[in-house]
Amino acid sequence: MNSALLSAKDKSQEWSSVLLFSDGMTGQDLRQQIETTAQQCDVYLMTDCSQIMPELLNDNFDILLLDIDIPELDVEHLLPQIRTHFLLEELPVLLISSEASTTKRELALDLGATDFLTKPLRASEIGLRLRNALTFRHCFKANQLAQVRLEQTVKARTARLNMLIESGLMMAMEKSRDRLLDHILREGQKLLHCDGGTMYLVTKHKSLRFAVRTRQDALPFQEIELFDAITGQTNDHYVSAYAANHKQTVLIDNVYQETRFDCSGTRHIDTHSGYKTISLLTVPMAPRNGNVIGILQFINALNPDTGTVIPFPKDMVALVEALAAQAAVALDNLQLIEGQKATTESIIRVLAAAIDTKSPHTGHHCERVPELAIMLAEAACQQIQGAFADFNFESENQWLEFRVGAWLHDCGKVTTPEYVIEKATKLDMLYNRIHEIRMRFEVLLRDADIKRLQTLLEGGDIKDANQRFEHEKAELLEEFAFLADSNMGREYMHADDCVRIKTIAEKTWLRHFDDTLGLSQLDTHRLRPEDKPVLPITEPLLSDKPKHIIPRPIHQVPDPALGIKMTVPTDMFNYGEIYNLTIQKGTLNKEDRYKINEHIIETINLLEKIPFPDFLQRVPEYATTHHETLDGRGYPRQLTEKDLSIPARIMAVADIFEAITASDRPYKRPYKLSESLKILRNMKKNRHIDADVYELFLTSGVFLKFAQKYLKPEQIDHVDISDFIAHDVLP
Repeated sequence: MNSALLSAKDKSQEWSSVLLFSDGMTGQDLRQQIETTAQQCDVYLMTDCSQIMPELLNDNFDILLLDIDIPELDVEHLLPQIRTHFLLEELPVLLISSEASTTKRELALDLGATDFLTKPLRASEIGLRLRNALTFRHCFKANQLAQVRLEQTVKARTARLNMLIESGLMMAMEKSRDRLLDHILREGQKLLHCDGGTMYLVTKHKSLRFAVRTRQDALPFQEIELFDAITGQTNDHYVSAYAANHKQTVLIDNVYQETRFDCSGTRHIDTHSGYKTISLLTVPMAPRNGNVIGILQFINALNPDTGTVIPFPKDMVALVEALAAQAAVALDNLQLIEGQKATTESIIRVLAAAIDTKSPHTGHHCERVPELAIMLAEAACQQIQGAFADFNFESENQWLEFRVGAWLHDCGKVTTPEYVIEKATKLDMLYNRIHEIRMRFEVLLRDADIKRLQTLLEGGDIKDANQRFEHEKAELLEEFAFLADSNMGREYMHADDCVRIKTIAEKTWLRHFDDTLGLSQLDTHRLRPEDKPVLPITEPLLSDKPKHIIPRPIHQVPDPALGIKMTVPTDMFNYGEIYNLTIQKGTLNKEDRYKINEHIIETINLLEKIPFPDFLQRVPEYATTHHETLDGRGYPRQLTEKDLSIPARIMAVADIFEAITASDRPYKRPYKLSESLKILRNMKKNRHIDADVYELFLTSGVFLKFAQKYLKPEQIDHVDISDFIAHDVLP
């Protein structure tokens, strides 16, 4: 029989397939004899020895019978070929030979033949030898099948374990809470090969809330209480509540036959949705502390081959519990991180609010600047061309970093004395010392009146005495009014006014009381011998006394390692009366101004001591560079354009615009919108602020959005932004 005929044969799985090699005449007799003796055996005769090997490779035979009396059969060549492709137990090879072929038979047995039959064949021997060979073969096939099944099982379990490992890694890296919840549920569905899943999360008031579902139907709004509101006992009626309360996985093979738990809710949903829930697997999620934080519930396990709904395999429970444990840890970690971030940001906001509350002169600066900065940063991130085309905060962590930097931009003001921040007049120092000077004028006026009365008592000229008094009174009133006006602070004080202040200061008055009494320990310690003269003593009306100067302690000098390039005044404070009244512009002397500006140094000092995590590393940069300028003339480090990032430049514009438009600063009037934009335009021309940020501030409409929210209606005048973008010279 040739191979084409063999390939066309029809075999039944219950029958054994035997390939017989012999010659045409002998082979037919052997075939008939074997088929008659051995039941359920199909014997296929082959007479061409060159086709034995191809046919064995082409078809699956249970036994090979070789008539080695055929001269053309070269067993020395054929058997090694067979054993190269087939194991001994995989393909039994039985030899058929006469007694005369003993030598050839022994050689064939040595080369891998399994057994032999001796001619003439006997029925009992044929049956025995074939049964033994088939038993050998069937054992191999059963073992092979078991091995295949084992490999498939191991492969499937390995795949699930790999899926579990990959899922754990993905959950550990996921930063979005919504994506994490969805990932957990879908990985569970994939692992279990089921039709859907639902996640519940435990709420603060001890109930289960539907969080996410893989199916598209809407999530129910109602929550499942974990405890009975009246008795306080655990609510074990519902499978999800039971699993959460007892931290136990629950398998339900058929929801419609379930008697342990109340599944009416599931059946009710099925009625309305048209879906039918049959099998159910409910697994609690508990992180390291052991408290259940949620429930994973999967529905309708599916047969991988047919797709029909089946009960969830019990051997999958351990894997899905491992997934639930991983999920719980990942979710718990994320919630801890989110909680820490929220707490950190809340503390920072409280600090900023405290700084705003500390001084009415600060107003709501620390609150408004972050809001304006965020509005401007959002506008920059939306740009797809121009200077900000490549700028973007790509993650929530980057936004958090910017927000924290914005909220902390003035945190150093906690160290700035309130009376310096609130110095609305030149003589302010906890209180307005103009009243001390006024009191001296009161003394001088009273002295003049006493002198007038003495002249009258001594019989002097009444008219002349009264005229001199009125003249001196008018002079004192006018001089005090001038000093009081000078105390208010001006845009600019003329040099002649400073000369006049010094001239007025030369007037004298008589002091009778000891001004070293009732002082604090610190003030007493600073007194010098000349501060305790013999009383009464004539003193100038205004003076700059040694006790007015507060030396700078060594610890108030910035650490050189901070890179501070601000000029540090020799004295920390100077309360001299003439010194302060002759301030050329505003109300602050150089010591006061340094103390105000020093808040940024203190901000650096504070933030440098905080071990910020990696995702907040740029907070100090964002918080401490808003007083720097592009031209390198800012403070405290005199950074230049190359040192200032886009967020830092945004912070500078936000800080300045809020300050000049604020209406709650008692030391200045609030500027109108157009005036504020002119000031910003000048600062842009002088390279104090970034031109691109300034233009974005206008073109994005952020300036108007902020103004409409925080400026008084009378401040918001008409603005044509083309006037501020197209021209570089103020009208």
